Amino acid sequence: MKISKLHIDQFRHLENIEFDFTYPEDFHIEEKRGKPLDKICFIGQSATGKTGLLELIYDYSSNVLNLEVIEGTSLSGLRTSVKNIDGEVKFIIKDEVLTLRKKELLYKQRIYIDEKKGGTVTDLIPLIYKKDIFYFKANIISSKNIDVFEKNPVDLIEKYNSELSHIEDAFKYRDRYGMLFDEEVEITIWLFLLNEILKYRKNFTQKMSELIHQGLLANNNKLMAEFNKWQKENPNKLEAFAQKFNPIIEKLNLEVDLINTEFSIPIKNKRNDEIIPIQNTSTGTKGLLLSFLPLFKFDTKDSIILIDEPERSLYPDIQMDLMGHYKSLAPEAQFIVATHSPFVAASFEPDERFILYFDEDGKVAVRRGISPIGDDPNDILKNDFKLESLMNERGVEAFERYRDLKKRLASEKNEVKKDKLLEEILLLANAYKF
Repeated sequence: MKISKLHIDQFRHLENIEFDFTYPEDFHIEEKRGKPLDKICFIGQSATGKTGLLELIYDYSSNVLNLEVIEGTSLSGLRTSVKNIDGEVKFIIKDEVLTLRKKELLYKQRIYIDEKKGGTVTDLIPLIYKKDIFYFKANIISSKNIDVFEKNPVDLIEKYNSELSHIEDAFKYRDRYGMLFDEEVEITIWLFLLNEILKYRKNFTQKMSELIHQGLLANNNKLMAEFNKWQKENPNKLEAFAQKFNPIIEKLNLEVDLINTEFSIPIKNKRNDEIIPIQNTSTGTKGLLLSFLPLFKFDTKDSIILIDEPERSLYPDIQMDLMGHYKSLAPEAQFIVATHSPFVAASFEPDERFILYFDEDGKVAVRRGISPIGDDPNDILKNDFKLESLMNERGVEAFERYRDLKKRLASEKNEVKKDKLLEEILLLANAYKF
């Protein structure tokens, strides 16, 4: 499922605003023309409604995925929050267009109305076509979410043994769609994401104990031979995740340690091989782990992935590559992000950027981006963010002083004074690169 259009007549402070989430007919990649955007970037100053749009799209999407039909004509389960939105949204589901406007829905050439009615209930969207939506909120980095990663795998297995025994089936056959990652993610979600790693840790401990009890501790060659044989039949489940996660955290001089058993996902300093408890890592590292693991584990094919402020607490060099790493985790998903970062925005085509701004009447309007994908962030700040000056008040004062000195130099006749003026001009020019 992918969103292709959103028209808002009235939602909070947004009025009469439309978003066409498809590639234009003159897009430079021919096979994408007219199709839903692979990724969408909302840019805009505070209070323009970027986060509100993510929330709106999540409400629409998760509600549509869970809608049921009564007697083939009436909608069941349409949320009040969605019914009260004045606007229209269009999704593409397996080449079929689904349009929802208030209490009326059009899908597969049939109109469904939200009305109280009894009878046989069926899913609106066939199970085979249902794809999940994931919403990573800006407040995901919390002590509650990090807590499970601080625990020893053995302790987690002992504490949650009953849940872990059937957790795979619980998620495989769940009947509700929509995954919200905020400051209080349900522990069962993290347990599901860690389950294969925990099972490997448990089996690893049992195997090593078995080999030691066989007296192989005194015969290191025999011990390693037996363990390597077991390892081939039981690959380390953490290794596949490390292959995706290490390329981005290596810029922080970190990597996933595949040997340490103290934590479910042990992180070590590459310089000294010291294991760093997750609670002692940077805020940015925590955020990367909390978003990367779900996208690695869950099936994201044809899903929608919403991320608010993906740049949070990350240095610009990581921000520049961030969307590339996310896309490698979920190559067939539609990403929708809200950002203040020109480094993140540079990862999007101009047609994938939607800049929210206040017009002359103080109302929020929208326009597409200008700068090409991969452009210098300074150019994106000027072209798309519309920041004409990238200097603060002190910088502007220095530039005005620089211009004034140059004017005085041009008219000064006294050579001594000219030398002093030139000296000050050069100091400002070197300091501010004027």
